Amino acid sequence: MTFVVTEVCIKCKYTDCVEVCPVDCFYEGENMLVINPDECIDCGVCEPECPIEAILPDTDDEAEKWLEVNKKFSEGLWPNITEKKDEMDGAEEMKDVSNKMEEHFSEEPGEGD
Repeated sequence: MTFVVTEVCIKCKYTDCVEVCPVDCFYEGENMLVINPDECIDCGVCEPECPIEAILPDTDDEAEKWLEVNKKFSEGLWPNITEKKDEMDGAEEMKDVSNKMEEHFSEEPGEGD
């Protein structure tokens, strides 16, 4: 089992989860984070840290479609992130927006650490 970041993170990118991860398995895109499922040790400490509930265990029905997105972008496309940063401008307004993947997702990498 692993945890995955879902579309709720898009255009918010809170990084509270990154700060508590003991294995540094988060990767940063331009406007969201992902978890490398092969590096995640299933400790679960990241899930309650996300203020917008964007992280789910892969056993959750909603998480299934996000496993491939997390895997793809964490394997060499986006840089590793290990330290907390400020959330994106407008994160609070974006947290409940629907259809973020179709309308706001960016494949561009973030800055990483």
